[in-house]
Amino acid sequence: MPVINLVIVLIAVGMLLWLVNNYLPMDAKIKKILNVVVVVGVVIWLLQVFGVIGNLGTMRIGG
Repeated sequence: MPVINLVIVLIAVGMLLWLVNNYLPMDAKIKKILNVVVVVGVVIWLLQVFGVIGNLGTMRIGG
């Protein structure tokens, strides 16, 4: 993935998260949970992009 695409995706995710935090009326706890979920998702995605972890679609949980 080219670096410019990576930067565009990160900016888009950041802008969407900012818009949700500022303009959607939600309880503070729900916003905090949403922020944590998005940040964890982006970190996992970045680790996959840089090859630190493999494709999670091929992992199996359980037997």
